Amino acid sequence: MPADPMRPAHNRLANDWLDRDAGPVVRPYAMTQGRVAPTGGEIDMMAFVLATPAESEPAGRMQPEHHAIVAAAGEPIPVVELASTLDLSVGVVRVLLGDLRSAGLISMYEPPAASRPHDVDVLKAVVNGLRAL
Repeated sequence: MPADPMRPAHNRLANDWLDRDAGPVVRPYAMTQGRVAPTGGEIDMMAFVLATPAESEPAGRMQPEHHAIVAAAGEPIPVVELASTLDLSVGVVRVLLGDLRSAGLISMYEPPAASRPHDVDVLKAVVNGLRAL
């Protein structure tokens, strides 16, 4: 029987933010406490993340997403793949990585190619080579 829009709201889900299949929906700004930029500078999405051995948990309380990132970064993993693995947006992962980096729970390695601008002479040589084909 189709749902009647005139029926009281108590017949619908108890909370509109609860999805029966997905479970409770948490908005990205709630995970990052409204922050949109990582602490300690920008994080390239091709940078590799590696969990560092921690002797104790940091003084601040870690969220479940922080724990999931540390668990997934047992071996070097790119930021973009980490976001995909955890089914989180890259922006949220960057903010959470900033927290973990400042707490000393992860180390990051940015590939040299991503950290320096492209060499114009190399790009010109590639274009000339393609034209020669």
